Amino acid sequence: MSGSRLRRVTAVLLLAACPALSGGQAAGQPGTADPRVRCTPRDERLTELSGLAAGPRHWFAVGDGGSVVRVYELDPRDCSVVDVRSADVDPYDVEDLARQADGTLWLADTGDNSSRRDTVAVHVLEPSGAAELYRLKYPDGPRDAEALLLGRDGVPHLVTKHPLGEAGIYRPVAPLDSREPVELERVGTLSLEPTDTPGGPLPASFGSVLVTGGAVAPRHEVVAVRTYTDAYLYPVPNGDVVEALRGEPVRVPLPNEPQGEAIAFEPDGDLLTASEKLAPVRGVENAVSSVAARPGATVTTTSSADRPVSSPERWFPPTRRVLLGLGGVVVVTSLLLLGGVRRRARRRR
Repeated sequence: MSGSRLRRVTAVLLLAACPALSGGQAAGQPGTADPRVRCTPRDERLTELSGLAAGPRHWFAVGDGGSVVRVYELDPRDCSVVDVRSADVDPYDVEDLARQADGTLWLADTGDNSSRRDTVAVHVLEPSGAAELYRLKYPDGPRDAEALLLGRDGVPHLVTKHPLGEAGIYRPVAPLDSREPVELERVGTLSLEPTDTPGGPLPASFGSVLVTGGAVAPRHEVVAVRTYTDAYLYPVPNGDVVEALRGEPVRVPLPNEPQGEAIAFEPDGDLLTASEKLAPVRGVENAVSSVAARPGATVTTTSSADRPVSSPERWFPPTRRVLLGLGGVVVVTSLLLLGGVRRRARRRR
């Protein structure tokens, strides 16, 4: 999501609308080393960096702008661009990136701030240069998603971005098909509580619960999801992404990133995080080995059709019920929609 001016306006209005919500109880306790700067991008093509992946020798990055699918290969020593992989496809809004062991790259073209898209997509770039586009359709209407989790079996999972921290988890009901859209099914709901970690374009009460990126460790033993301010690391039982998100995470504070949307694991188990606005790429050493059971996020696996809509206690933890009472959700949703105006103008199709 882009537009620094809109972010400043958003912050002012949200603070005015919700003066009582300047922070909150963390979903999980810190359990790793502090992030340290690895390098700082200088290339203007990385200004809107929204997705990151790591290979044995290089990193890979995508931005959420442009009229052609492009992945930038980076030198970890200085964040310089050493190569570009592309496909002659006009993306709508690429928000995340994943890499398979064979070097195949998956781009999540799933951004939808204004909830207008009939379908979303993933672009698959093979090491040979071949590219494929697969379209996906939500069962319950348009959703904005910025996190892609690629399972051990190669099945993509999308985690949506929800202003109340109630993120939907979706996966395809059938093998991907380049000829026609494949329906998604909702397989869970990830619930995050606000934290007081500073950073991001929004007040912590909101920015700390919006899921902006995801990653799976190379050996599929840990899953990570991130917000503008924190990362959550979940042990993975038997390679099952959804089962992992049902567990208790280790929270990794990522303070003072201006607009953190990217996260990845290196082959050695270190965690990488990155932000828009040419902010430093930072690393957390031994993140995978540091994962342990801690109180935190929970996942429910009932479908939206099965979930009792008459139970506000189940849908909204206390901080979110207060937010609703203040009308904050209206403000948040409206301003997130405004954030799509510039993007829609840029990508009008």
